[in-house]
Amino acid sequence: MRLTNPKDSSHINIEEYNLADSKLYSDDDVHLIWHAMRERAPIHWTETENGLGFWSVTKYKDVKNVLSNHKDFTSERGTLLTLLGTEDPAGGKQVTVTDPPRHTKLRRPMQKGFTHKSLDKLENVIKAEVRRLLLPAVEGEVIDFAQAMFALSTSVAGAILGLPSKDWPLITQLTAMSIAPDDPKYQLKEGAQATLQYAHREIFSYFGDLIMEKEEWEEDELLSILLHQTVDDEPLDFGTILANCYTLLLGATVTTPHVPTATIYTLMEQGGFSEWAKQPEFLKMGIQESLRWSSPASHIMRYARNDTEIRGQRIRKGEAVVSWIASANRDEEIFEKPYTFNFKRKYNPHISFGRGVHFCMGHLAANQTLEILFSEIFRTFEGFELCGDVEHLSSNFIGGIKHFPIKGKVRRNVKV
Repeated sequence: MRLTNPKDSSHINIEEYNLADSKLYSDDDVHLIWHAMRERAPIHWTETENGLGFWSVTKYKDVKNVLSNHKDFTSERGTLLTLLGTEDPAGGKQVTVTDPPRHTKLRRPMQKGFTHKSLDKLENVIKAEVRRLLLPAVEGEVIDFAQAMFALSTSVAGAILGLPSKDWPLITQLTAMSIAPDDPKYQLKEGAQATLQYAHREIFSYFGDLIMEKEEWEEDELLSILLHQTVDDEPLDFGTILANCYTLLLGATVTTPHVPTATIYTLMEQGGFSEWAKQPEFLKMGIQESLRWSSPASHIMRYARNDTEIRGQRIRKGEAVVSWIASANRDEEIFEKPYTFNFKRKYNPHISFGRGVHFCMGHLAANQTLEILFSEIFRTFEGFELCGDVEHLSSNFIGGIKHFPIKGKVRRNVKV
């Protein structure tokens, strides 16, 4: 997703665009399209080529309402546009595609793996991985920052889930195929659907083998929690365990890589790196702005449980409603100068972690990782220079950069 500053969208014919098209996010200006929709069609119906369709919700308050209102909008039929018109087989099993009250029973034990106490034990692991991935830049080499951040997110997810470090590169590749099956970098020659199926099959198989082979588990490792978890006094079946392993892995790798990549790219393009680096008291505030700015998960889909209305527009029972988080995070009614990155932004109710009962379980882990990463970047580098073409990910779900070759200018007091 290109990080643009649209000023006039009056020339945009909204009917010409299908927001399900992954190429919009790598090749076009999707923020300009969302800008037009918020102004002229905040609730908009798109008919897809396969005879299906979906409602797009682009204003902050409407997005927040749909995501929070599980009584009128269900998650159990699928939450991503890639599954439009197909019943999600994990519905009612996987925590992200399960509604209350079962959702609460599934989620509560898993949350134990994301407490401050559990995550504090990973601080040194994350620091070591950050330094390892940035070391080539410290030594004067050009690094692909986007790919390094992909690797970092998988490392953190692997540490939380208790995955062997030797497997992290494999998991990085499979996860990328899963979140961006339309992107030429990750797509198999058989096409996007085959890529998605392959990634799912391999990830499920990986976790199945790991569970069968691993003998010792840490008490607060998420896999251990899942293996010993019960719902209504019944243990989780093996398929449910695998489905939740997958969603925990996906959730952990969605946010982390694209936030720093989008932020460093913007600071290089617009300036502000040195100013932020000199004011560590704004580290946490700036990271929240980075989350708003990057909006890594572009959308979340729901289905209407009943006939309902949004802004006077009738939504029929069973129709898909797509909440565009990245659009909501640029809503002019909520955010002052929304197309300006401001690390000192005081009022910042971004919804990059979602809203309601499905609020991101791993938000503490994401914030911890980003704080460690940006602290290390500001401590080590005075800035960066671009050393090649920037390439954006072709995905209607993840708004990210897939290639970002840069070279760092190391601070004088940093030892190589």
